[in-house]
Amino acid sequence: MTSTPPDQPDADPARPDTAAPAPRYRRALLKISGEAFSKPGNFGIDGDELDIIAREIADAAKVGTQLAVVVGGGNIIRGAQLAQAGHIQQATADYMGMLGTALNGLALKEALENLGQPARVLSALNLSSVAETFIRGRAIRHLEKGRVVIFVAGTGNPFFTTDSAASLRAAEIGADVLLKATKVDGIYDRDPHKHSDAKRYDRLTFREAIEQQLKIMDITAFSMCMDRNIPVVVFNMKEPGHIAEVVRGMNHGTRVEMD
Repeated sequence: MTSTPPDQPDADPARPDTAAPAPRYRRALLKISGEAFSKPGNFGIDGDELDIIAREIADAAKVGTQLAVVVGGGNIIRGAQLAQAGHIQQATADYMGMLGTALNGLALKEALENLGQPARVLSALNLSSVAETFIRGRAIRHLEKGRVVIFVAGTGNPFFTTDSAASLRAAEIGADVLLKATKVDGIYDRDPHKHSDAKRYDRLTFREAIEQQLKIMDITAFSMCMDRNIPVVVFNMKEPGHIAEVVRGMNHGTRVEMD
């Protein structure tokens, strides 16, 4: 008489697929602009766009890379434009933008968890009713437990962009790479939307990018990545599967690194 084997536990969606190739990066930080959450030319959060982003991030998390995300808030408010027009002070505009990133982060967390991917929102501002306050050790602990960590409210200080927040958080959590998701498939020598003969780079050194004045990130963010030797990969995240493929090590977009 043969014994019936015990039921096997269901697969944990937060755990990586052990049959898949090992990821290239142990820990990565993904920077997403606020505009990615809305349809082109629109404002607010579009449900379909949110679902696309969440599915791409959830698939990437299953690869086995510990994944953190910094979100922008340009789809909610353009504080810089209000400040430039003289309607409000720059510092107030920046704080308003930080609150916009919190809205996107909360929406992304819910969308991820609806897909079975655990996620946590950590804020640089005190938003204790809806998000955890950023503490470096807490963020790393969440990552080690397989949760996607969503950083919101920028650095918590005015006059710094979300690009600067991304490079800062990448350094703090010991990320192996900063992934900058954009609307184009890498870095070009000039705007590919305006110049049909624009040249795309597969690889650049930090020095080359600075000498050619290529607009990858603001100078504060870019300098921090260079100083901490954190490579930057710029790619089009709206192409299905690209986030997961990049963390596996596939060559999408443009990689910027040390000489």
